[in-house]
Amino acid sequence: MRNIKLILEYDGSKYHGWQYQDNAWTVQQELAEAIRKLTGETVMPDGAGRTDAGVHALGQVACFKTQSNIPAEKFALALNSLLSPGVCVLRSEEAPLDFHPRFSAKGKHYRYLILNRKQRSPLWENRAWHVRDELDLEAMAKAASYLEGTHYFRAFCASGHQNKTFERTITHSAWTFQGEILCYDTKGNGFLYNMVRIMTGAMVDIGRGRYAPEVILEAFETGDRNTLGMTAPAMGLYLVEVFY
Repeated sequence: MRNIKLILEYDGSKYHGWQYQDNAWTVQQELAEAIRKLTGETVMPDGAGRTDAGVHALGQVACFKTQSNIPAEKFALALNSLLSPGVCVLRSEEAPLDFHPRFSAKGKHYRYLILNRKQRSPLWENRAWHVRDELDLEAMAKAASYLEGTHYFRAFCASGHQNKTFERTITHSAWTFQGEILCYDTKGNGFLYNMVRIMTGAMVDIGRGRYAPEVILEAFETGDRNTLGMTAPAMGLYLVEVFY
């Protein structure tokens, strides 16, 4: 038995998330079907993160067990010949049998993109959140700095979660502004359900002037989701990299 590790890129707008569903097509299902066609084996690949419908990936990590003798590095090309244009295996390699994309991970890097201008863009549709309002970028950058460190992130977790603990460590939290495109990057040892989208939504509301940047500190203290504003939509979120 072998364990094959895959690095995946996919367009989340074409799928109902990563995780298998009975009544909707997902990335996990498409990958499993490609593996079945290639090896004749029925397996359900594990993933590093259960990205929601609409969320993209530049570096999702998956793995699956196989008895196939195909060279590990050849799986990428072979699977890509069977996958739809919405998903691509960037590379494949052999991994230890006890490697698990989720449980072996030490941290993740997420990115959120915002198109900040009056008019929508056909080119950025489903790729970035279109925000028409003029934003206070300095206030947003200040709020982002408050998110770094080890904090109690209960207020940044959506309902429907299965988390038992809410303390997480964020090692990087910063905005870069490139004309009309606002890019938020965050890295940490773990993220709660919808955490990055809630963080981003809160910072956009801060940029709109609805809250002061210090609302982030208040949310740490209260743990109250109602302290913060909206959850940013899925289409602007990217899983960039998983750290091991």
